[in-house]
Amino acid sequence: MTRPLSGALLIGAALLGLPGSADAQNLGDIFRKANPSVVVIRAKGRDVEGAGGLTRFNETGSGVLISADGKVMTAAHVVEGMDEINVEFLRGETVPARVISSEPAADLSLLQLGRVPNGVKVATMGDSDKVRVGDPVFIVGAPYGLSHSMSAGWISARWPANTVYRSMPLAEFLQTDATINTGNSGGPMFNMAGEVIGIVSHNISKSGGSEGLGFVVTIDTARKLLLEQPSFWSGLEGELVSGPIAQILNLPQPIGYLVKGVARGSAGEAVGLRGGAALATIMGRQLVVGGDIILKVQGIPVGDVADHRRVRDLVEALPPGREFTMTVLRLGQVIELKGRHP
Repeated sequence: MTRPLSGALLIGAALLGLPGSADAQNLGDIFRKANPSVVVIRAKGRDVEGAGGLTRFNETGSGVLISADGKVMTAAHVVEGMDEINVEFLRGETVPARVISSEPAADLSLLQLGRVPNGVKVATMGDSDKVRVGDPVFIVGAPYGLSHSMSAGWISARWPANTVYRSMPLAEFLQTDATINTGNSGGPMFNMAGEVIGIVSHNISKSGGSEGLGFVVTIDTARKLLLEQPSFWSGLEGELVSGPIAQILNLPQPIGYLVKGVARGSAGEAVGLRGGAALATIMGRQLVVGGDIILKVQGIPVGDVADHRRVRDLVEALPPGREFTMTVLRLGQVIELKGRHP
């Protein structure tokens, strides 16, 4: 038989800041209002697996509808190199989507739905500059494919751009102890007003599960890089290589971008970039090799954060249809590819 919580324990819970029944009810109400704007993203792509070469694979992530005309925010790593993307709503209706803006350096992408289902709800975007450490938050997504699951927690820290991960130098992060697992990526983090204050990126885990170290890109970063200063979708998957690895791969410069894969229908495919076809372990690091290594864009070498911003700003400043050049290392030879701004 369960005994009621004593008055002393109730007072203690209140002093400790633990949620009481009224707070729990309020959180449930907020969740039910926000949940219809959350979507599940199911994408198909290609990857390299051992001696088997290219294989098809499926990716499940989350996203949030942010406009009545069918724009959905999500994480770049969920959709960036994918050949096919479908978005599933709360009632199970699924519609195709395509990437219209993407910034992997902040792990953010913007999708455009092929059509907008009737009765869907658009999320309200908040102001992440007002978020403070200690604020209560909740995340809705599809951890391990379990659609529209909620987890709640607190803001643990704020991290300015270019302080946490070299691979995501443009991302301002909110750190949270709200549970994040595989499938939550790209989903929204809400404040207690039901406003989106961030887009889930990833967690740090030594066990493979959630350890209370979740990182969420601020909605102000997402608004700036996807809506105010949108970057075109390259459709590339890959990573920067430098130091001894760059030397082993015979790069003629200190840093290059090793192309792992190129999505169908993307700007990268239109330029003529090629992805890798084999796995190799170099100095303990597993890489997909055999693809192009990007050295320069419009004459600007691939390098640090400042170079990335210069390249992005330069390409974005080109009028639609204007030609640009890309210098790549392909099978040991430096060649130039021509592309056009989408």
